[in-house]
Amino acid sequence: MFFSTRNDQRPYHLGSYPLETLPRDDAVASVEAARPPVTAPVYHHPADGPLARSLRSYLDIFIETAMKQPAAARAPVPDDPHRRMVDVKGYGYFMNADQIGICQIPGNAWTSDGEALDHPFAVVLLLAHGRVPEADNPARAWIAPALAEAADARIGGIAVCLSGHIQQMGFPAAAHVVGSGSLDPDRLAVLAGLAVRDGETLRNPFIKGIKGGFSIAVVSTTYELALDRPLAKTALDAPGLGYWLGQNGATSGRERNRRAARATHLGAYPMETVKRVDRPTTLILDDEVPRISKRAAFFERAARGDLGQKALRERNRFAFKQPHTAGMMASMRAMVPIQGGETATDGRPDDYGDPAANARALKSLSHLLGADLTGICEIPDYAWFSHGSKGEEIAPYHKYAVVMLIDQEFETMEGASGDDWISGSQSMRAYLRGAEIAGVMADTLRQLGFPARSQTNVDSDLPHIPLVLWAGLGELSRIGELVLNPFVGPRSKSVVMTTDMPLEVDKPVDFGLQYFCEHCYKCARECPCDAISWGDKIMFNGYEVWKPDAERCARYRLTNAKGSACGRCMKTCPLNKVVTADGPLLERLASWCGINARWLKPLLVPIAVWLDDYLGKGRRNPAKKWWFDMEVLDGVCVEPVKGVSQRDLNLENKIDPAKQKMAYYPAAAMPVPNDLSPQPPDRKAAMAIGETFESPVDAAIRANRGGAMPAYNVATPPDPGGPKGLKDRGGNLAVYGSGAPPNR
Repeated sequence: MFFSTRNDQRPYHLGSYPLETLPRDDAVASVEAARPPVTAPVYHHPADGPLARSLRSYLDIFIETAMKQPAAARAPVPDDPHRRMVDVKGYGYFMNADQIGICQIPGNAWTSDGEALDHPFAVVLLLAHGRVPEADNPARAWIAPALAEAADARIGGIAVCLSGHIQQMGFPAAAHVVGSGSLDPDRLAVLAGLAVRDGETLRNPFIKGIKGGFSIAVVSTTYELALDRPLAKTALDAPGLGYWLGQNGATSGRERNRRAARATHLGAYPMETVKRVDRPTTLILDDEVPRISKRAAFFERAARGDLGQKALRERNRFAFKQPHTAGMMASMRAMVPIQGGETATDGRPDDYGDPAANARALKSLSHLLGADLTGICEIPDYAWFSHGSKGEEIAPYHKYAVVMLIDQEFETMEGASGDDWISGSQSMRAYLRGAEIAGVMADTLRQLGFPARSQTNVDSDLPHIPLVLWAGLGELSRIGELVLNPFVGPRSKSVVMTTDMPLEVDKPVDFGLQYFCEHCYKCARECPCDAISWGDKIMFNGYEVWKPDAERCARYRLTNAKGSACGRCMKTCPLNKVVTADGPLLERLASWCGINARWLKPLLVPIAVWLDDYLGKGRRNPAKKWWFDMEVLDGVCVEPVKGVSQRDLNLENKIDPAKQKMAYYPAAAMPVPNDLSPQPPDRKAAMAIGETFESPVDAAIRANRGGAMPAYNVATPPDPGGPKGLKDRGGNLAVYGSGAPPNR
């Protein structure tokens, strides 16, 4: 308990509830078989309010974009139904289903008014309903009538993605969700061991609430999987002391109660305990920060051909060359046209004149929809892109940013090397969740009469990093272009919703990260392409930052032949952890000291970094490896051509900062923002210019004396005859519309 928990060895596919401990009763199957067929599950009433309407429309997007046909050839998966089940359940839990069961489909489980498919197996997915906000929270009026819709939309999207994964492996599959499908979810939930019938109501041993307190979706398939058994009636009495203590390494009842006791706008993590400051802990010379274009980020440059043909080719598949992402991208792209929209003229914005109450409402809504952390800031002018994906100018248009972080999932990262075949899926899962959350929030606000737009990885008019800083969600880290949070570490992706709704803003935070990163080099040591700086911070485009070699990083993530993308810096960071009531005592103590006893850092940081290595933190944990390592080539899954990254810790690696060859592309060295034709970077010049950069101290002194900012801080101007290159490149949105992923 001091250094680790039983959860460290809990197989991932068992999930966070101890379902494996519940009593079972096979006789239930014959009772269910005798029940007559039902009609397909549909909504029996119109959507009640703006949030419910938004949620139903976003569920429709998943339904409409679901894969319809399996891949042309079957993947080289094992014949063992148990190993297949580990991958399928693992994927469902990775996507944040609460409970999963698998059963055979009896004939009468097909609805009387639907089409019966030749699918013998059902994967049943269950998600608990969220909480209604407190009485003084304006979100209560939106959320109370839409709790079921919120869970329906989320579990429905998970079902669509899971069916896409199975189809990408070459097996027929279909998602059955509210309003689309032909299976009886209640009957299958009973058969799959997720619920017990109490009259005509389903009850789950661990989840309480109105009408059961949960939503269900089903994936039917021909893919043979190991089956679960129905629960005995006595399972409803099973949760007791063992559940409270976290039996078998499952999430404990006390941790669930801790989260349920917090106000809904606070979320799961106690960010309210972190010290707040007026400005970020790294120097920002506001007047010297240039507005840059989307064209300047290296993922966008790769999409425009700047990095050569190999990078261009891989750019179009690097995050999708693994089957778990198959069901995600179509839905994300379909959300782009409705990221913005017309503001309702019959809304009642005058009802929302309290900025503090509005901020609580939006935070509560974000947490209901699946955001892990949320902060709010005013948007600095420099935090807007100067030009968009098609080379068009962008003029700032909203005052506030609601900034949300989506956890990339700790346990899956524990099982990975950080740059193997699940890395890209971790990113895309977080981006998909973010697109849905911000999209629903923006649409809800527009219905209420407020301008609002979601800013996602597919299409954002703002770089997210400055917003994450100003919204008080973390500090800049040695990893460089990444904001690290005190509770989920570097392991997050960001999504933003911009609006003019009056909002109370958060202040930046200071939890001593600058001192920690100054004395910890683990991310630099473990970076597979030496893109993270071993040296001191510099001033780059008006920011104090440990500037990474963004070109080198992007090339590796795009062309990684032994995995999909890369997140090894996040995987190996000593602050990559989850601080909960179930966590190791040492981690909980260290986290408390880091936030509340800052004066101890000179003593504790060297010990913490040494101990992190000594305990093997950052190594792969086999108990958490649930996925198949497969590569998608020409539309079908094959064994990875170049193999699988097996990296563990590289304890002996060390680079002399004076000898580390880093390339930097400040504003003046960025491509012409409205020319989409290939503009290859001059790497030699980029390495040379780094020698001229100011230190933060020198920059502060110069600015205080009124000295002119360096010429390399002035952005490359647009071509007066532009935009150009649209005919050659189409000017279409790429996977990452804002270039590199907004927060790493």
